[in-house]
Amino acid sequence: MSDLRPRLRAVLGFLVSVLFVLPFYWAVVASFGNSEAGVQATIEWWPSNPRWDNYAELFRVVPMARYTLNSLLVVLAAVPITLLVASLAGFGMSQLEPELRQQMVRANVVLLLVPGAAVWLFRFQIINWLGLLDSLWALVLPAFAASNPLFVLLYYWAFRRLPDEMYEAARLDGAGALTSWWRLALPLTVPTTIGVVVLTFALYWGDFISPVLYIFDPLSYTLPIGLQIIKQLGFQNVSLLMAAAVFITLPVLVLFFVLQRYFLHEWLD
Repeated sequence: MSDLRPRLRAVLGFLVSVLFVLPFYWAVVASFGNSEAGVQATIEWWPSNPRWDNYAELFRVVPMARYTLNSLLVVLAAVPITLLVASLAGFGMSQLEPELRQQMVRANVVLLLVPGAAVWLFRFQIINWLGLLDSLWALVLPAFAASNPLFVLLYYWAFRRLPDEMYEAARLDGAGALTSWWRLALPLTVPTTIGVVVLTFALYWGDFISPVLYIFDPLSYTLPIGLQIIKQLGFQNVSLLMAAAVFITLPVLVLFFVLQRYFLHEWLD
């Protein structure tokens, strides 16, 4: 019986992974289909006559290169800023007195429960007051607040796992708070940092609401807006739409598979 359980877990894990991978595989297959055929009544496991030029067609239908550049600029700015702010906030929380620390944790959990739509109007007013409307900085601005309270909590939990004796030894050696954060805490929480990188990249790369609310110049649109524009062309362009969806999703998957070995092992242990 003990030998059977690992096999059952492996089979169950395989079935669950197939359940999640199958829609993406279907999107890849559909991206090579014939756009003029419209929506197919049956699922093709591989198109009989794959059209590889659907991906090149994306760049002719909409300025996909410009949208890609805009999305890259947003994530290249938002990811480092998020790491800096979230790690500093998490480290600061980890050094508080126990009672105040618990209050801060509860506050972050409460913030996680606030719907995103509840802050759209206030964020719009702040962005307008700062003169950042219709600029890519309007999309980056949430990074200065750590992007998501979850990232602060992830760093807090990682820093709390470090022995208090290490922080005390650093203070006795004359290290200040910033030195302890930069030279002691961060190097010992690399899996958390990489996890936050992946989550932040996915958050900003796939953000659709913020460009709709704060961007008016078509040249400043990002990839999710480009996907919506292609969708508005009609269902007869389903293959083109699937090609755009795969094009947008692939960088997130590649980043995850490249970096997952650095943090999944640590978190699952």
